[in-house]
Amino acid sequence: MFVDHVKITAKAGNGGNGAVSFHREKFVQNGGPDGGDGGKGGDIVLLADVNMHTLMDFRFKRKYTAENGGNGSAALCRGKNGEDLIIKVPVGTIVRGAQDGRLWADLHEAGQRHVLLKGGRGGWGNAHFATPTRQAPNFAKPGQKCDIVEFELELKSIADVGLVGYPNVGKSTILSVVTAARPKIANYHFTTLAPNLGICRQYGLDFVMADIPGIVEGASEGVGLGIQFLRHVERTRLLVHVVDIAGSEGRDPVEDFEHICDELVGYGNLAERPQIVAANKMDLPGAQENLERLKKHLRGTDIEVYPVSAATRKGFDELMGAIVRILPTLPDTLVFEEEPICVEQEQAPFTVRREADGYYTVEGRAMEQLIGSVNFEDDESINYFHRTLRSRGVIDALREAGAKEGDTVAICDMEFDFIE
Repeated sequence: MFVDHVKITAKAGNGGNGAVSFHREKFVQNGGPDGGDGGKGGDIVLLADVNMHTLMDFRFKRKYTAENGGNGSAALCRGKNGEDLIIKVPVGTIVRGAQDGRLWADLHEAGQRHVLLKGGRGGWGNAHFATPTRQAPNFAKPGQKCDIVEFELELKSIADVGLVGYPNVGKSTILSVVTAARPKIANYHFTTLAPNLGICRQYGLDFVMADIPGIVEGASEGVGLGIQFLRHVERTRLLVHVVDIAGSEGRDPVEDFEHICDELVGYGNLAERPQIVAANKMDLPGAQENLERLKKHLRGTDIEVYPVSAATRKGFDELMGAIVRILPTLPDTLVFEEEPICVEQEQAPFTVRREADGYYTVEGRAMEQLIGSVNFEDDESINYFHRTLRSRGVIDALREAGAKEGDTVAICDMEFDFIE
């Protein structure tokens, strides 16, 4: 089964928590703090695997979670770092955020690695908080927590030359003639339901040719399976437009050519891609007259027409010679520009919400981290909590929201009285 579009969820590993510990040794009454730091959480890493050709594996496994970092322990022992989770994808896969459609990664080269999500930082142990005046800190920082993110994976085949055209015009047969590929060939529409790739070697030049499943009128608007097929044309450097020049199915080859061009325009900038025409089925009656009509129609353009017959294997020397001549002059394979994304920066530090008269809620990942790092049985830790609320602007935000002396403020599962 060929699958070229899936949705998955991924979550990097949480950072391990820092430890609260004090040195204990015989004849040492007051050992200093020796709580170790938590380990870093594992990353989510994508790897472009040349041996994968479909996203079918993601139909059966859609949730991916990296290993959490280990917690710190006594004697300044740092927690173990979480193992990275490596997800293999086919070459040509692009990854977008499911919510906003932004491009996170484009894996266009075999063996390319991309860190999709970074694991959380480990929390500091209490040894980090020791100062000349605070010699026995009784608190530590928790590890950074990571969110679950939903992604869309889309496979866009990577090929130098793409064969496009209506169904049953002979694209698969042409691919079988010029390469060692053996696609399914039959005399009915949509015999090909997935792009087939083949490697051509002509005049010392190697290039990849793709047989794109048949495109029909209205494909760019979603008719049939058109959009699914058109995405595989985006990376091709040269389009070979295959037409049934004999009109063997009752269609006019000139109209066929214009209809497919309209679909390329409708999908994006595909019509600007260099293209040549392979006028197939020249061995059938009426082909020569239609060939003259098509050449006359294209007169004044830079589109070259090459008559071929896949059934008799004639005309391919000229066609392949033109491809070899044109390819070296064209730009490299299209690479989609990734947008710089930082998950941490996108998260607001906190939000203040007024629930009722005299009751306010403060929410946010930063507040969860802060609450987790406070030991409410320790005066120094509580003082640190109050200073942090002021330095981060929480007190000012509450005041702007209308909080007054004595009002109740809830942060996570803790409630406090608001004090100016």
